[in-house]
Amino acid sequence: MDFGKIEERDIEKTDFTLAPDGPLVKEVLKGKRHADLEVYIGCAKWGRKDWIGKLYPQGTKESAFLDHYVRHFNCIELNATHYQIYPEQVIGRWAEKAAGRDFKFCPKVPQVISHYSDLSGEQARRLTDAFLAGIQAFGPTLGPVFLQLSEKYAPARKEQLYTYLRSLPKDIRFFLELRHPSWFADEELRRELFNILAELSVGAVITDTSGRRDCAHMELTIPETFVRFVGNNLHKTDYERIDAWVDRLNDWIERGIHKVYFFMHQHDEKDSPELTDYLVERVNTVCGLQLKRPGLIRNNTLF
Repeated sequence: MDFGKIEERDIEKTDFTLAPDGPLVKEVLKGKRHADLEVYIGCAKWGRKDWIGKLYPQGTKESAFLDHYVRHFNCIELNATHYQIYPEQVIGRWAEKAAGRDFKFCPKVPQVISHYSDLSGEQARRLTDAFLAGIQAFGPTLGPVFLQLSEKYAPARKEQLYTYLRSLPKDIRFFLELRHPSWFADEELRRELFNILAELSVGAVITDTSGRRDCAHMELTIPETFVRFVGNNLHKTDYERIDAWVDRLNDWIERGIHKVYFFMHQHDEKDSPELTDYLVERVNTVCGLQLKRPGLIRNNTLF
């Protein structure tokens, strides 16, 4: 994931301090740890050949990557659906791999809708219907759907966006990721945006990446969060940033957040399992949870 990527020499110069909670957080969180708290932590894709020998056993075939992925993580930010609309038969086969597990697929809205349509008109409606029909095959493994708009999608088209969001089914959880800087630069517009998301019970994706600190807005519009964390290939600041996130998540947990979805990205995704393992260990320790850590294959050779 290259969004927000900066030169390595600039990483230590970057202020990674998380912003204060947005104004809606006090309204959304009721002040008491939720009895049925759910925390899901995972990566963006399962098809990584460079995880063989690290996460997947030597000799693992690509067709078996998902079988192994679901044993290590309890969710996936499903970027595959961003590039095509899959039929129910394909999605049903993916869902079968996670059957019997507390696992969630979090599909990304296809780019033919989010990037290459104006979100209005017959084409957008037809494509959205086809996408939603397909993901129904996830059944109980369906997590939230996230709609990522391109960096070119400016507030000048906000009414089209709001109309589209109002048209979405209410029995599926949606999260919205915005990237155009103007959404966050104008305080009045920012407040309008988050208030409308709260009104529609649509979540706000929080994207924590080095070169776009404005996207780490720290706002909750519902008592759930969807975090996309973009590290810098195990730079020492990655671990410091994770520590800060765990503290913030623990605060939100103690104040009553219902669900946490946290997805690990690196500019080179081969490094994602290591940082995810660190995140799970810290969440368990600080937040008093018992999430399963990914079973990284260690080199036990003695010298």
